[in-house]
Amino acid sequence: MNIPLPEQPTTWVLLRGLMREKRHWGEFAGQFQTALGAPVVCLDFSGNGSLHARRSSSSVAAMRQELREQLQQLGHAPPYRVLALSLGAMVAVDWATQFPNEVEKLVLINTSLAPYNPFYQRLRPQNYPALLQFLCAGSLAQREALILRLTSQQSGTTRAAAILEQWLSYAKLCTITRSNILRQLYAAIRYRAAPVAPAVPLLLLGGQHDQLVNVQCSITLAQRWLCPLKLHPSASHDIPLDDAAWVIQQIRMWLNQVEV
Repeated sequence: MNIPLPEQPTTWVLLRGLMREKRHWGEFAGQFQTALGAPVVCLDFSGNGSLHARRSSSSVAAMRQELREQLQQLGHAPPYRVLALSLGAMVAVDWATQFPNEVEKLVLINTSLAPYNPFYQRLRPQNYPALLQFLCAGSLAQREALILRLTSQQSGTTRAAAILEQWLSYAKLCTITRSNILRQLYAAIRYRAAPVAPAVPLLLLGGQHDQLVNVQCSITLAQRWLCPLKLHPSASHDIPLDDAAWVIQQIRMWLNQVEV
């Protein structure tokens, strides 16, 4: 008599944003895997982290194809559940739109999409001078300090020094070139999402104190796509860094609702 094997939990794929690598998930990835009881795979885009020596793709579609190839090489078969932040969320939207049979569920953190959101909401104008300065002449230490200030509420806290020390070690070991930063920016700027939402269960998470991307971007998407949105009252752009427990709690609650 053949006894059916228990169904294996679906793999979660975690995607970071511009200039970030999978190590920037920090302790969150392990906490997330433990809490959800499912395998977690963190991937890098070309030009970042373990793939820093490669030329970054200049389109979201090419980034999406890279991820699909990586997963195939790693032996992870679809469908996947995807948790993605910022630029990673753009890639995830494109993935779920083009290959809905491969993406089972989608959680997007502080993303922004043309044509739904105007450029001045997608990247707050007050940040343009600082971003331009570090692109042209900033050191690695200055860059990482700026990124922490723009993306997290941890800047200026007792955690800041340890976070920056860790991030700087990543940057020195796997340095992203300015040309690759520009390619990733170009991909984000020119991406245009489909006029309809991806045909998969979708949750949006936003930080009400996001200093990089206006939270109105997430609010607009939730209204246009008729999907749930949960807003953190004090977190900035990198909500998993600011409040990992909150992110995990919101996803678990959402899964309980959509899987009944």
